[in-house]
Amino acid sequence: MTSLCDASRATLIIVDLQERLMPAIHESAQVVANALRLARTAKLLEIPIVGTAQNPAGLGPNVADVHALCDIVIGKMDFDACAEAGFLEQLHETRGDLIVAGCEAHVCVLQTVLGLRRHGRAVRLVADAIGSRVPYNKQMALERAKAAGAELVTTEMVLFEWMRTASHPRFKDMLKLVR
Repeated sequence: MTSLCDASRATLIIVDLQERLMPAIHESAQVVANALRLARTAKLLEIPIVGTAQNPAGLGPNVADVHALCDIVIGKMDFDACAEAGFLEQLHETRGDLIVAGCEAHVCVLQTVLGLRRHGRAVRLVADAIGSRVPYNKQMALERAKAAGAELVTTEMVLFEWMRTASHPRFKDMLKLVR
């Protein structure tokens, strides 16, 4: 992929940003803050937001602010969300610019990215909106996702590409989320 992120074709996927997991994640406050920036901007632009929660009976719910912004949250036991019934059905072809954030980068995020790529889906992995307990695991997940064809982006890349221009009617609203 060499094109810009396209808000009219985007779906935001937020993988397993669960309350009980966050204290163990390296720089979790930044990961959650960036996921929230993405989700709040997605809401401004009416971009669908699909969340997942790994073993919610054991790990509990997603961070409340994240959960509230998701259009749907799919509980799952498989690390690869694509293996869960109903997940792929939430990803409509007309919204095929898949933007992925979440935790843990080297487990559920990576396996979901690889699953999406296996299904021929275009994936942009938001490097500063994913996390792992150990930074090296996150770095290796980024390298492996890129090698599998996922495009690495940052939160601000996505937000500004969704806007395209300072004259976008929601630009000032988005800018408040960045500052």
